[in-house]
Amino acid sequence: MAVSDDFLQYVLEQLAGIGGVTPRRMFGGVGLYHEDRFFGLVARDTLYFKVNDTNRHDYEVRGMSRFRPFDDKPHWSMTYYEVPADTLEDPDECTAWARKSVAIATATTKPAARRGKQRAH
Repeated sequence: MAVSDDFLQYVLEQLAGIGGVTPRRMFGGVGLYHEDRFFGLVARDTLYFKVNDTNRHDYEVRGMSRFRPFDDKPHWSMTYYEVPADTLEDPDECTAWARKSVAIATATTKPAARRGKQRAH
């Protein structure tokens, strides 16, 4: 699931409009976070965004596939879909799709920094 530095930099530039995107390397890929919420990932130089029932159709109608982390387990997939190339190439459209995924991540997860014990004040 290697990710080239050039592709990762390109993705981050395309997502500049959303602000505050933090990449974190993991398991050969890169997780994309916004305010500690995991909304996207990059694997094999392919960008994927988090989906649910509110935006899944946008990806399926374009023929995009789900992220499948294991080649030997093609039936196992996650709730992340490949971002269409023309969407990635258009910073405004890419940002709009990313915002939907950030909203999904916000609604379904707590920020990583707040999980577990409360912070001391």
